[in-house]
Amino acid sequence: MSQASYRPAGQAENALGMEYFCTDVDGIGGRLRATPQDFVVDEVSEKLEPVEDGRFTAAVIRSTNWETNRLVRKMSKRLGIGRNRINFAGTKDKRAVTTQLFVFSAPLEDVQSLDLGDVEVLEAFRTNRSIFIGDLYGNRFSIAVKDLDTGSPGSPGDGIPRALEQCQTIWNRLGDLGGFPNYFGVQRFGVVRPITHVVGEHIVNGEPEKAVVCYISDLGELEDERASQVRAEFAETRDVHKALADFPRTLSFERVLLNHLAKSPDDYVGALNQLPQNLLSMFIHAHQSCIFNRILSRRMEKGLPLNQPVEGDRVLKMDKYGLPAHDDWIEVDARNIAKLTELCLKKKAFVSAALYGYESELAGGEPGEIEARTIGEAGVTNKDFLLPEFRHMDMKGTRREILAPVKDFALKAEDDAIRFDFELIKGCYATTLLREFMKRDTIEGY
Repeated sequence: MSQASYRPAGQAENALGMEYFCTDVDGIGGRLRATPQDFVVDEVSEKLEPVEDGRFTAAVIRSTNWETNRLVRKMSKRLGIGRNRINFAGTKDKRAVTTQLFVFSAPLEDVQSLDLGDVEVLEAFRTNRSIFIGDLYGNRFSIAVKDLDTGSPGSPGDGIPRALEQCQTIWNRLGDLGGFPNYFGVQRFGVVRPITHVVGEHIVNGEPEKAVVCYISDLGELEDERASQVRAEFAETRDVHKALADFPRTLSFERVLLNHLAKSPDDYVGALNQLPQNLLSMFIHAHQSCIFNRILSRRMEKGLPLNQPVEGDRVLKMDKYGLPAHDDWIEVDARNIAKLTELCLKKKAFVSAALYGYESELAGGEPGEIEARTIGEAGVTNKDFLLPEFRHMDMKGTRREILAPVKDFALKAEDDAIRFDFELIKGCYATTLLREFMKRDTIEGY
């Protein structure tokens, strides 16, 4: 697909490094998650073996309208255990129906009897193995896009067949390419308040005060009026005690930061260290993700292919599970380019770009020039991702596939929606695929 085919994205996505749509066919607009039931996610992970007297309790849990970090926080309180005694493989978004595996250092009976609103324990058993972030193969999705931009006023169903036809055309083009540009999706940065990468940038730049103040006070266009008001007041007054009195309980992580500052004024590093480790690492990952997105956009600008390598590229091998081996790659040169091109086109290898960290080595040739220039524009170096003041937050970096493959894709027209069913490998975003079909100018619909 040539550079001329790429359609520029809107300003909001540009701010996150997602500067292009891969296809030039008009989108259907619409929005996701009109209800949580419109966005169904089933985690695909390795099965743990039941062991009658095992060390851990494993549970498959279905939750509705629960972001993973907040669900873990609530379950830990209900079970009377620390958050670090609940493990999971992947963080899921709030406004969805999600089924995923958790492993608890807690009695089986306690987990089976968990009683939380919109949380159902589907299966629970003892096992001798735990899981950690990344221990999954992928996710299956069933997603309804509603409020489409097509159709006659007052007769939304009239445009459904036309929208389905547009979607089929877009899918045909993505199918020819072999996938879609593997941008980190808007959920990585926050839809309501897309600031996660900004917080991470401040942390990496050695600016903990700016990171804390940003997380507490930066406004989001989609937040409710009360949250926006208390954030704006804190930004103006920096009155920690008043903010603690005013901030609603729903802003729980902001309150964690404020509570620490109330006890230890100006200890911004200490405040950040009170946050759950996976949330803290998410800030750094989001900064890395924004840089990656810009590298991918620059590659698209230059017209370099996404589904096959050029000299200097680093091609990821396929691991035993059929997934990209992010730390096992081959540099492309004149001798091996034909073979590696064949493997990439067969989806048995993957062209990559840098997810930059302290151990990162850049590609060669023109891909390496793109990486070096984009990283330089971000103002970071390898050593900036060594973060001794924070618990286990050093980010060594890796490589990431630039084209996301799609399995078992299907389209279906419903009364007032188009339903998409598909499976993605881990680390790839359903919203990044669906943006190709929707092509919104703003991010709130995602």
